[in-house]
Amino acid sequence: MNMSAADPIEAMLLAAGIAPDHTLREVLAGRQDIFEGIDTTEKAALRPNEPGGISHDQRAALAARMARLNGEAAMADHYAGQIQDAASVAAIAEPHLQDDANPRLQAILRHVDLVTSNPKDASRVDIEALKAQGLADADIVRLSELVAFVNFQLRVVAGLRLMGGSS
Repeated sequence: MNMSAADPIEAMLLAAGIAPDHTLREVLAGRQDIFEGIDTTEKAALRPNEPGGISHDQRAALAARMARLNGEAAMADHYAGQIQDAASVAAIAEPHLQDDANPRLQAILRHVDLVTSNPKDASRVDIEALKAQGLADADIVRLSELVAFVNFQLRVVAGLRLMGGSS
């Protein structure tokens, strides 16, 4: 596999402790189709053509937040590296942020944290809370896609780490 450090797949492999010369890379090269799908999906989730009411920078910051909630510092750095205007959204990436001054953002953060940390506790009430703060149905779907993808990607990293023998 021949990828740059900015490549989402390379970021995942390095976060999993799979160095460029690791023997697992040969095995994974045979699954290039899966990795291409992950790469395409990351771009669609973090930088879609139509971001709707959740900007590209907000998406990257939310992804970094989810990575931090999962204890994946390297992936948090990968996502945070995609933020163009860090001054405006960088704090979103910090799990301790609870922005009471912005109820819309607060609802988004609460939802992202809940679905990332305790997905079984999420309910229709949580979706209604997003709607009550002005999120359109399409933005709720976009947010759900982002949360689902990032948490999937983080689990792939954890699985790769196990396969590679890193802890």
